[in-house]
Amino acid sequence: MARSATMAFHTTTIDVHTGRRETVHNLTGDCEAFLEAAGAREGLLNVFVPHATAGIAVIETGAGSDEDLLDALGDLLPRTDRWRHQHGSTGHGRDHVLPALVAPHATLPVVAGRIALGTWQSILLVDTNRDNPDRTVRLTFLG
Repeated sequence: MARSATMAFHTTTIDVHTGRRETVHNLTGDCEAFLEAAGAREGLLNVFVPHATAGIAVIETGAGSDEDLLDALGDLLPRTDRWRHQHGSTGHGRDHVLPALVAPHATLPVVAGRIALGTWQSILLVDTNRDNPDRTVRLTFLG
């Protein structure tokens, strides 16, 4: 295993408007553009959402998978008044449980300047919080 004499570290934030409904927002293009601007070749990309009510998922998009994810989260975490965390809109407490199921981060390998995703995989911001329509996502490359 060859080891680089110097490590590169690049970081930035992107703002994402998710609106007032549950959504899955594809970040893959933003991540690719960040790596290109950083001149990234080999290393790790970390995608992190510094919010208590959102997460990062790596799944297939299109073909209904993103809506299936939201439906599954709705089944697991119903938007009812059963939650102890009660501020905000009805069921907002479930949004605070979301990051236990959809982590607020993902770390992905970068090989030859490209994210080493599977054929159908995408990097997604998962936001079920109807009370916060704007999100920040931090992208960090270490290589």
